[in-house]
Amino acid sequence: MLPNIGIPELLIILVVVLLVFGAKRLPEMGSAMGKGIREFKRGIKDVTKSIDESVDDIPTPRNIDASMSSDGEPKKLSE
Repeated sequence: MLPNIGIPELLIILVVVLLVFGAKRLPEMGSAMGKGIREFKRGIKDVTKSIDESVDDIPTPRNIDASMSSDGEPKKLSE
């Protein structure tokens, strides 16, 4: 994403951020950013889980064929 950023550029960015926000606010901002990233990952995981569950409920042709007898009729419980 940012292939040309090296150590000197990162140090300059860090100094500017330190001057703008101050030393006392940086830990607060870091913890808030960490909480936000954690919540975002949890939301993505929940959405992925719900999509996987809804896809599992959809009958696939393989599941439909397995529930049919050889003449195309649904299998009886005794089979």
